Amino acid sequence: MIRGLALRSLCSLRVANLVEYLVGPLGLGLKDSNSYVRMVAAIGVLKLYHISVSTCVDADFPAMLKHLMLHDPDAQVVANCLSALQEIWSLEASSSEEASRDRETLLSKPVIYYLLNRMKEFSEWAQCLVLELVVKYVPSESSEIFDIMNLLEDRLQHANGAVVLATIKLFLQLTLSMTDVHQQVYERIKAPLLTLVSSGSPEQSYAVLSHLHLLVMRAPMLFSSDYKHFYCQYNEPFYVKKLKLEMLTAVANESNTYEIVTELCEYAANVDIPIARESIRAVGKIALQQYDVNAIVDRLLQFLEMEKDYVTAETLVLVKDLLRKYPQWSHDCIAVVGNISTKNIQEPKAKAALIWMLGEYSQDMHDAPYILESLIDNWDDEHSAEVRLHLLTAVLKCFFKRPPETQKALGAALAAGLVDFHQYNVSVAERVVNPPKQAVSVFADTQNSEIKDRIFDEFNTLSVVYQKGQNLQITLFQLRGLEANDKDLLLGTSEKEESRGPINNGSEYSAPMYDGSSVSMAASQTQAELTISNPTLPAHASSLAIDDLLGLGLPVASTPVPSPPPLKLNAKAGLDPGTFQQKWRQLPIASSQEYSLSPQGVVALTAPQALLRHMQGHSIHCIASGGKSPNFKFFFFAQKAEESSTFLVECIINTSSSKSQIKIKADDQSTSQAFSDLFQSALSKFGMP
Repeated sequence: MIRGLALRSLCSLRVANLVEYLVGPLGLGLKDSNSYVRMVAAIGVLKLYHISVSTCVDADFPAMLKHLMLHDPDAQVVANCLSALQEIWSLEASSSEEASRDRETLLSKPVIYYLLNRMKEFSEWAQCLVLELVVKYVPSESSEIFDIMNLLEDRLQHANGAVVLATIKLFLQLTLSMTDVHQQVYERIKAPLLTLVSSGSPEQSYAVLSHLHLLVMRAPMLFSSDYKHFYCQYNEPFYVKKLKLEMLTAVANESNTYEIVTELCEYAANVDIPIARESIRAVGKIALQQYDVNAIVDRLLQFLEMEKDYVTAETLVLVKDLLRKYPQWSHDCIAVVGNISTKNIQEPKAKAALIWMLGEYSQDMHDAPYILESLIDNWDDEHSAEVRLHLLTAVLKCFFKRPPETQKALGAALAAGLVDFHQYNVSVAERVVNPPKQAVSVFADTQNSEIKDRIFDEFNTLSVVYQKGQNLQITLFQLRGLEANDKDLLLGTSEKEESRGPINNGSEYSAPMYDGSSVSMAASQTQAELTISNPTLPAHASSLAIDDLLGLGLPVASTPVPSPPPLKLNAKAGLDPGTFQQKWRQLPIASSQEYSLSPQGVVALTAPQALLRHMQGHSIHCIASGGKSPNFKFFFFAQKAEESSTFLVECIINTSSSKSQIKIKADDQSTSQAFSDLFQSALSKFGMP
């Protein structure tokens, strides 16, 4: 034991002149009579390999590890040798013909069967390691598949969830080409997964449920009879309950819809408001799947009688969607909706849904014109642009159906809309209505299918939990426990990030300190939204105002607007990642547009660092970057030279299409366009001599 501890301490030293002193002790350690010493020495060889590849190879340590893996009586020594060899042979520095042959040897039938026959001797970690290796093995005939599955059948009953999930992944991968057997595997793995869901901690339950949800989405009929396992328990955390509601929605069919909807209706009266909202949405999703619509519509209309604001709000949104798909239910729905007072509806989406119904079915709602008129009278008190747009549309629809009663309201609505402060100048309106066109190569449903298949291939990884493939790396902020709605900006360390990187040590990020380290990130793609550039903008601030564009004869001052002073940026700006994330989450999008990259820039962008250095020369600093050709993603920031006002940029570049998608957020909205021009100018010069 003492020899093992000493060897571990020696291997922890990363000093170049000590490399020669490591060879002797490691060689003796691999031959030591004590299994603990051999176990530590195996990991020490891997440490030496990271320090000096040539020294490790010259000492023939990989061959010694291979010999120990195949002949050592101690299972933990075998596992450590396997782990070290897998990493050594997978490193880029070992991409030689000899290393390739070694990797093929590791995946040969004798080695695989040797490890499988010793499976019960291994620890839980080692069992998972072996199972992950066997997943990469390609059996030469179907009899091998059945031999492996029979040998590992008892692993499905293991108490450790990681072992069970690793075994399930292996079974699923082995039988992908055997349709009947693959379906039998689904039947076989149901019981172990459902047992893990109910017997573990909430965190384990969520991880297992995520995998179960993936399987349910692929084969919902196989799990339709097990829907009661997905009922929510009162003491479960929100994230588990929410996932169970998604499972109930997925397994609903003609035979179980009544029971599932009955259970969901119980949750709608729950004191837990977020769960109540989610349960109402789940009922609506089931209705849109065309299962027992008659009963579900009656249940939804009963929600409107509960006189709870959040229940009413969620229900109105769902009723609107149902009426768009099932207009034959309009008479029953309108009879109930017509009794709801708009004063009790505060949420914008719910109010917009109610207004949509007032306009769409105004011929069946006696008070529709007068309700719309009262809403127009309170136009200035309505802060939601979405509600105002729906109100304009609804009044116009009502006018076509009931002109005498709605004429006054329509005039008031148009007058209010013309002086609305949500209007933009003509150039901004053009970018909204007539943006640059881009050919659609992948449709949403096809893309979702491809993502699900990719996630299925990454079974028993965090890809399933986060519903993202490995190309979207799990980020540092997610691992620190940020809530799901805080993911406008997600920064994480890449595989090759050095430990001295700014994200690791938590210090403020100073622009010149990138020194070759890179940071990968995944950013949730939010819909571009229109924001008020300056609500107090005078009428003469644009040479061509929206009012004048409509030809209404309104006076527009002809006084030319003086050009603003050129924007100057701080070359030594500094911003820490936490502040960047907070600002990105809080600030609205000031500019969102597509920009073409020059051919020279496309050629020059072979790695993120090239663009980082170029933009830094223009006082625009990168706080996070990542991706591989042809897709790159960057987060930049800049600050005004004379004040601390900050600009934030998300830049997504596709070198195959020579296009870049740029989103800009700014503390000072009035200078966002000037910064956008400056940023595009700097980007256009990338790659130029």
